[in-house]
Amino acid sequence: MSETERSVFHYLLRPDDSYDGAGEYWADMSVAQRVRFVSRVDRKEARRELGTIWDMIKNDPLSPIHYYFHNFVIPGAGLGLEGYVLFSIGNVRPLLQATFPSCWDDAAICDKTWLQAIDYLEICGIIVGQILVGIVGDWIGRRWGLLQDALIMLLGLLMLTAAWGTSQNGWVICYAWSLFVYGIGVGGEYPMTATAGMENAVGSGKVSTRRDRLHRGRQVTGAFLMQGWGQFSNQVILILSLIIFHHGSGNPPYSQVSAQWTYRLSFAIPAAGTLWLFYYRKYKMRAASRQLQVAKRKAHVTGYDTQSLKLALTHFPGRLLATAGAWFINDVFFYGNKLFQNEFIAVLTPNNSSVMVGWLYNLINVGVSLCGYYCAMLLIDNKLYGRKWMMIVGFMLDFVLFVVPAFNFDYYTSPAHVHSFQAMYFLSSFFNQFGPNSVTFLVAAEVFPTPIRATAHGFSAAMGKLGALFASVLYNYIDTQTKFYVVTWFGLAGALITWVFLPDTTGLDLHEQERRWAFLRRGEAHNYHGPAAHPKHLSLWERWHGLGKHFDAKLDFEQKVDEMRGQWEEQQERKGRELTKEEEIQLAEEEYSEDIHGFFSRTSKNPAAKGGVAEKPLETSSEDNADDGEKDNR
Repeated sequence: MSETERSVFHYLLRPDDSYDGAGEYWADMSVAQRVRFVSRVDRKEARRELGTIWDMIKNDPLSPIHYYFHNFVIPGAGLGLEGYVLFSIGNVRPLLQATFPSCWDDAAICDKTWLQAIDYLEICGIIVGQILVGIVGDWIGRRWGLLQDALIMLLGLLMLTAAWGTSQNGWVICYAWSLFVYGIGVGGEYPMTATAGMENAVGSGKVSTRRDRLHRGRQVTGAFLMQGWGQFSNQVILILSLIIFHHGSGNPPYSQVSAQWTYRLSFAIPAAGTLWLFYYRKYKMRAASRQLQVAKRKAHVTGYDTQSLKLALTHFPGRLLATAGAWFINDVFFYGNKLFQNEFIAVLTPNNSSVMVGWLYNLINVGVSLCGYYCAMLLIDNKLYGRKWMMIVGFMLDFVLFVVPAFNFDYYTSPAHVHSFQAMYFLSSFFNQFGPNSVTFLVAAEVFPTPIRATAHGFSAAMGKLGALFASVLYNYIDTQTKFYVVTWFGLAGALITWVFLPDTTGLDLHEQERRWAFLRRGEAHNYHGPAAHPKHLSLWERWHGLGKHFDAKLDFEQKVDEMRGQWEEQQERKGRELTKEEEIQLAEEEYSEDIHGFFSRTSKNPAAKGGVAEKPLETSSEDNADDGEKDNR
């Protein structure tokens, strides 16, 4: 290699945000060196991003808002609508209980089993959707999964808006089955949003981008936090609707007309949003399945990749235990958090009969949760903290915040100390989002390979909903203090499972995981020497089983150059064939720079490849530069 060629290879294969000038990987550095290196990279990236934002503002003051909507709000719109509707179900129940007490409260004229089935059928529908659409997303494609989710959610919302019966019990039955249908669409949103958002951040090219290495977690978490905005919007709309339809007052008694209008409007609004979501996914997200198609083409697979599923179950059982187990525990905790709200509201307002009080407290809680979401978004890619520590700390702090009132229940529920109880409630909401709730959504897709990513995420999310189902059933049979005794220990268990079984993918180039997977498919795991085999990016369980011994930065560099040579030779051979328009576009995007082309052409032993002619490499647009902070020399 000439010095210029070597610098180009070094730039591509040892990026300065992961390696120092001597080629040492950041995770191999001493603690002091690592802190200095990561801090320097983060400061440089922060200055670059702030400079980009300032340039955007100078050109168009509204362009940063457009960027935020394009990269976070729209990808997370499905989860935003899902958060709106699912929390509308819980929020509207106190109003129905106050307005139709003989049915919804004391079950005098309605079947109590069907009233309880509202929660159960909703969760069962979500579980069905998570597993089913996860498989469909890996089988047919991400785009198909996204489209069918939107259609099923739209059908469920129309059913919810129009739900009624010849009796109030008939209304309850219709309402419950409408939730089951809507739940199927909601369940599919989890694996589809996570995989599509992650693969959009990574891209389908052969070379990783800075956006992947430094902001992949932010990309997915930024879409996931739309769930919080959905909850917030729902609570605001319910409050305003009740005031409008109840003659400017939110106080009881509530008329059946005002309750009906509030109930139906709360579901009609997201129906319009879901219709737009289907349109956007149909006409604006045509390339959502692209990375999956690339992975299938490399593996010569056309349908569902059953070989990858078998290999994943063989090589990654610990990871599946971590993602599914932590999500199960987190949803038990998430339901446990709701215990606080009823308790301290009852103590603060002992004679209160207005649903507005509970709604206002819930609005504050959602605001606190949103702060947790955004803190997770900012720190989830930080190499000194990152995914694994965020989840462990979140679980442990929730454990502490539950164990304190559990063993001092009467003290904290007394009027004199209820404000301390209230503070612990809000803090538990904050650390649930700034911890396991955000991290589980990301890592359940991130730690698995592309061919079965949606399946693994859907299964893990379904186990989470089983945790919610477990909590909702169990809490019907034990008193409030016993609930605190039970839910407390799930936090400790979540921290232990995370510490032992979850690998830390913070700062890991996701393309490296795909490279390692290619070696696993060939039965050559021991020949992979890249960062995905570094002990830092493997779980304690995987290191106990002898993995993590094969990382070698020098061998990995040489191996990557050889792999690039093979890809270059394949490109040259394809140039002589008749290609479709899509294949021509892909070939142009994968084209390497002139320096790399010149080196491979000069040193190639393949006569056919030597005859290839270098094309001008594709230059990224200014928007790509804003996203990635660099040009991809492909």
